[in-house]
Amino acid sequence: MKKTILAACAAFMMALVAAVPAQAQFHFGIKAGLDVDRLSINSKLFDSDNRAGFTGGVMIEFTAPIINLGFDLSAMYVRRNSQFMVANNIVKNDRDYFEIPLNLKYKLEVPAIARVITPFVTTGPSVAFLTSRKHIEKAYKNNEIDVAWNFGFGVELFRKVQLAASYGLGLTKALENVPGISISGADIEGKNRYWTVTAAYLF
Repeated sequence: MKKTILAACAAFMMALVAAVPAQAQFHFGIKAGLDVDRLSINSKLFDSDNRAGFTGGVMIEFTAPIINLGFDLSAMYVRRNSQFMVANNIVKNDRDYFEIPLNLKYKLEVPAIARVITPFVTTGPSVAFLTSRKHIEKAYKNNEIDVAWNFGFGVELFRKVQLAASYGLGLTKALENVPGISISGADIEGKNRYWTVTAAYLF
């Protein structure tokens, strides 16, 4: 399943690269922001809540002229903080990831105001690689690769600053039982659900 999703993401990247014409506009930028994560767990015995983390990194953007369609690719450090309740005990699960989101981006340019403000929408896959601890206590572990699909929107100001918000829908298990160990007596799996709010400066 995981290999299939990663292959689909790679195919999506190659299709975007092939679709963007040679005269596309290119920008490089730096990006930072806030990440609010909640683990969606498949058991009513677990109660997870929203926790704030942060993110920062670099991005590149290609935009095809006239149609204003392109994509942006980022390399981000992400701290995702979450906690859940098990048998009246709070389990904290703070994780660090190296994340690579690739978004199809459409800019809605209105000629009269395009140099000042340009709204845009985005969607695309994201692959995150765990760089912090894998095991949580004895019974649970974080998986090393997390794949999600993002949906976002934002505005570009003066063709230099981009303010954006996106929602990430986890497609693979970010959290699960250690094989052979189950405190609750059930197989547990948790998928990331997160909001990310960022500001980027384009050069």
